[in-house]
Amino acid sequence: MGQKNKAKAYWKENIRYVLILLTIWFLVSFGAGVIFKDELNGIKVGGFKLGFWFAQQGAMYVFVILIFVYVRLMNKLDKKYGYED
Repeated sequence: MGQKNKAKAYWKENIRYVLILLTIWFLVSFGAGVIFKDELNGIKVGGFKLGFWFAQQGAMYVFVILIFVYVRLMNKLDKKYGYED
């Protein structure tokens, strides 16, 4: 595999990861906190309605988790394409 093809494949896979993670973040922050709020409010977590919890705190927790997932994915991707240092 040529250097140019390797770099192109690397970025294609990187962009795919970013789009997947951003979609998850959108679904959790906007979907759970706004769109599906009424359905989720039927469930309580720690005395709070689940829709409210996602809107206020859950989306932030998921965002931080997604950062760690992205770091792990990128470390694996770097090793796969020989970019680790």
